[in-house]
Amino acid sequence: MNKHATLEKIVSWAKRRGFVFQTSSIYGGLANNYDYGPYGTLLKNNIQNFWWKTFVQEREDIVGLDGAIITQADVWKASGHVDNFNDPLVDDKVNRKRYRADHLIEEWNKKNDVDLNVEAMSVDEMTTYIKENKILSPDGNEITDARTFGLMFETFIGATSSLEDGKVYLRPETAQSIFANFKNVIDTMRVKVPFGIAQVGKAFRNEITKGQFIFRTIETEQMEIEYFISPQEDWEKLYAEWQDEMLSFYKSITHDAESDLRYRKHDDEELSHYSKQTYDVEYEFDFGFKEVAGFAHRGDFDLSQHKEASKQKLEYRDPYTNEVYVPHVLEPSFGLARAVLVAMYSAYTEEDLGEGKSRVVMKFPKHIAPVTAAIFPLQKDEKLQTMAHDVYLNLRGKFDCEFDNSGNIGKMYRRQDEIGTPFCIVVDHDSIDDNCVTIRDRDTMEQERVAIDDLEQWISSNI
Repeated sequence: MNKHATLEKIVSWAKRRGFVFQTSSIYGGLANNYDYGPYGTLLKNNIQNFWWKTFVQEREDIVGLDGAIITQADVWKASGHVDNFNDPLVDDKVNRKRYRADHLIEEWNKKNDVDLNVEAMSVDEMTTYIKENKILSPDGNEITDARTFGLMFETFIGATSSLEDGKVYLRPETAQSIFANFKNVIDTMRVKVPFGIAQVGKAFRNEITKGQFIFRTIETEQMEIEYFISPQEDWEKLYAEWQDEMLSFYKSITHDAESDLRYRKHDDEELSHYSKQTYDVEYEFDFGFKEVAGFAHRGDFDLSQHKEASKQKLEYRDPYTNEVYVPHVLEPSFGLARAVLVAMYSAYTEEDLGEGKSRVVMKFPKHIAPVTAAIFPLQKDEKLQTMAHDVYLNLRGKFDCEFDNSGNIGKMYRRQDEIGTPFCIVVDHDSIDDNCVTIRDRDTMEQERVAIDDLEQWISSNI
């Protein structure tokens, strides 16, 4: 676990440096929802683009999709979400505040050093456990029995908004739009099993959360792949390969965080009814090891459900054997906000510079840093400012760059350190004569003199 990073520090830094703000903050804020500021947007987009490049652009067996957020109710009835997508909920009997029963049990277990897999417990088992151990609400009051709480956001469309047939849902996950478009992709693309369909998009869940910043929110973004295989495929070999690739992705967006990442296998009791095997990728935050990605073997459950409900032939015909079958599915599922939080936690570093000086530096891997290079003049001199701005204009179309001319070189360095900018490019008086600039490295603070004409190539080779 990163000894420097805590949730309190990350939240404070994210607001101070323009990464994440609470939604509708000028009106008091909307609980469990956040807006990404200018730097947060750049960081999030860089992680998303790196994921897409890794799992779609650089592979021959993955195609992309962008499904609609508002989805016909039939999709969610067939998938089982309408009847089964819920959380265990309890109420404080005094002030009526609502909490997730599993979260209260987890907190009690942590305080009492109890090792128990809460995710494998049924709602009735949670109620019994709460009563036996006299678990109270955070305010110290008795709580109600646990009950199921539906997580689906529903709304109505068209002139029939008061009727049941006008009901639609905001999607709670991105996977089902992939399954619903399986036939369209088969009919229009030259795909052959095994192949995958990837999607990045928003999902909405009416969750009761712990308030752990962007770790769990009611509006989130998922990066998912449904990888279709033959029922006779050696799925365990493919599964192991995908596990390696998923872990490699997280290592690529973190700073020296290999020991903070692990896989946790789901117990038989907590497996989804359709899953042959499920693993979670977990990262160790200061609030414990938490799931940041999931990887499941879903069998043929989803396609078979939609095949039956839609009466469509959601099958694949092998072009070599003419065998017709419903493919099985391996599902690597990544949470984009959680990937962002992992990158933040891993990057956050406090350094003692000696002589009573210190700095906070975000050591993002260079390829995901929100700003690649910051360009500024050494002093508030008109010639230096003009030259520095020209360098900025030349680079900004190739990299995420920032121009700063506030004048205090030390403060400009520290600001860029906290943003996580790998390179600070300084134009000084010698630059006018030799057409070179000084590049300062974020992590080592070492400096190197580079010709302005070579800057683009130098930056490209160093990220």
